[in-house]
Amino acid sequence: MVEPIATADMLHQVRFPNEGPDYRMARDALLCAEIDLRRQIERVAALRRELPPGGEITQDYEFDSDDGPVKLSELFGDKDTLIVYSFMYGPKMERPCPACTSILDGLDGEAPHVNQRASLVVVARSPMARIRNFASERGWSRLRLLSSGGNDYQHDYHAEAADGSQMPALNLFIRRDGTIRHFWSAELLYAPKDPGQHARHVDSIWPLWNLLDLTPEGRGAATHPKLSYG
Repeated sequence: MVEPIATADMLHQVRFPNEGPDYRMARDALLCAEIDLRRQIERVAALRRELPPGGEITQDYEFDSDDGPVKLSELFGDKDTLIVYSFMYGPKMERPCPACTSILDGLDGEAPHVNQRASLVVVARSPMARIRNFASERGWSRLRLLSSGGNDYQHDYHAEAADGSQMPALNLFIRRDGTIRHFWSAELLYAPKDPGQHARHVDSIWPLWNLLDLTPEGRGAATHPKLSYG
């Protein structure tokens, strides 16, 4: 059953100090749109959950970690879902991607909460020591960091271009009856974009843009994360 679109006469009675009737009318119209957006987010999430099984992994990729080699199959632990964020930090890059860094700054705090339901790991192409040094610089202590320097994971799951340049990628894998399959990827990166829009393929896990979208100024076309702010 499709729920009716929200209208102003369905809304709450909360009011804020000194707000005028013009503000309330506009805010209620916006709130109707926000309710519709919430419903659409739920619909999309339901469609995602109903995806049929994706492709079985072609190899049990072996990564380097702080504790030595670890296979992709071992990354699930006692969970049946594995979330893999590909961190754009290749061996030829002098410094990591500032956008990826911004995302991981937030995910480092969220990792223990995520790991209650799914296993979360971060993979980069650089050697493990280099990844760990940068993580220490940022103060990351909760993310499980891995190096894909010895395997083709980044290439196979579209986090590395043919010329070796690094690409942003978020992939999910599932384990069912002992078989590991790809479940979902942030494919908005490859889809057509509306004029003037960013791909927004990982915005749902990126607090920066979600917060700035609430402001009168918005995210701004010239806004880009930096590794440091002077």
